[in-house]
Amino acid sequence: MARYLDIHPVDPQPRLIDQAVSILRDGGLIAYPTDSCYALGCALDAHEPLERIRRLRQVGNDHNFTLVCADFAQLGQFVIVSNPVFRLVKNATPGPYTFILPATKEVPRRMSHPKRRTVGVRIPDHRVTHALLDALGEPIVSSTLLLPGHEEPLTEGWLIKEELDHQLDAIIDAGEVGTEPTSVVDLSGGDVTVLREGAGDVARF
Repeated sequence: MARYLDIHPVDPQPRLIDQAVSILRDGGLIAYPTDSCYALGCALDAHEPLERIRRLRQVGNDHNFTLVCADFAQLGQFVIVSNPVFRLVKNATPGPYTFILPATKEVPRRMSHPKRRTVGVRIPDHRVTHALLDALGEPIVSSTLLLPGHEEPLTEGWLIKEELDHQLDAIIDAGEVGTEPTSVVDLSGGDVTVLREGAGDVARF
């Protein structure tokens, strides 16, 4: 049964944030809110939770996981960012965008694209997410909480508990979130390619 953490969306309680971070550090899988929708998240060095995410979402080994980062300095440790890409990403963050970029050696091979060696990165605009990232001290490996057969992600913590109570280690409820996942922009090949139009306005690209 998943631990249910009711966290204030504006002023997150440090005690509850620490509980969630302990679960991540112990190799757990959590559902947590972002500025677009709920995400599934685990720690960077976790192995088993990645397979659990693949099973829950029914995706293959070529699925692009996302590194949810606290800031641009942290993001730059895990992806290769040229000067033109730097300006594009910097102007769109924090916000509901995921950028596909070449991964550095800091990214475990099991979570990057097996052929292209790319990974998704993003900097969200959500206080609870940032509280988690600040306490954890590293990115959260994430994937949109979009279940097979569902057209939209689940938007409320109690719904996630009903659906996935025995498949997660913790659920963070910080109030209702949006129904759209991030917009996904591939910047790995030099050109700008919008792979998914979601919560972020892609007209800027």
